[in-house]
Amino acid sequence: MEHFLETWGYAAVFLLSFISSMGLPVGSELAIIGGGVLASGACVTSCTHTTNPLNFVVVILVAVAGEVLGSLAGYAIGRFGGRALVDKVGKYVLLTHKDLDRAEAWFARRGEPFVLFGRFIPLLRSFVSFAAGLGEMAPLKFLAFTVIACAIWCTALVSLGYSLGSSYEHVYKAFSYVGYVVAVLAVIAVAFVLWHRWRQYRMERDRSRAETPV
Repeated sequence: MEHFLETWGYAAVFLLSFISSMGLPVGSELAIIGGGVLASGACVTSCTHTTNPLNFVVVILVAVAGEVLGSLAGYAIGRFGGRALVDKVGKYVLLTHKDLDRAEAWFARRGEPFVLFGRFIPLLRSFVSFAAGLGEMAPLKFLAFTVIACAIWCTALVSLGYSLGSSYEHVYKAFSYVGYVVAVLAVIAVAFVLWHRWRQYRMERDRSRAETPV
């Protein structure tokens, strides 16, 4: 990612932001911070070549554009392919139509804070748009909260990278060890969620079969 970012600059920031906000967590946070580092005139790695600094404001605008457009793509996938996708692949990802009904009801009550504040939580933020689409949140409301959250998020990350400058690599290495601990805890949490979801899915499937007339 670091080499890609230093080679392609704005295009790399946009692409990684787009992919991540669409639903694939590819670490766009590091890419956006790296864009801020490049805007300061420093390198995101121990490079020996001269890197032309990026423009601070343009990095923010490009990151926000990638985040918003990717979010709209993820929303569209969830909104227009949600129930059809559940029919085709629901059993593989442990989703049923009752899950979609619950998602719609939940978003009707708490959709705005989830879309707004969910953007500030790494990993979870990649799935906010798809979940909002599945919950059939109003498009204009989704867009408004998405633009606000992405603008705040991207400005903060680019500013962080810009302030770190040449010390970015040392800070990144220092926190990499913490990342291993977080990764282990994340794997445990995901395994527990999948186990619980599998039990719930089987119970709902058996109940649905029992209610279906022969």
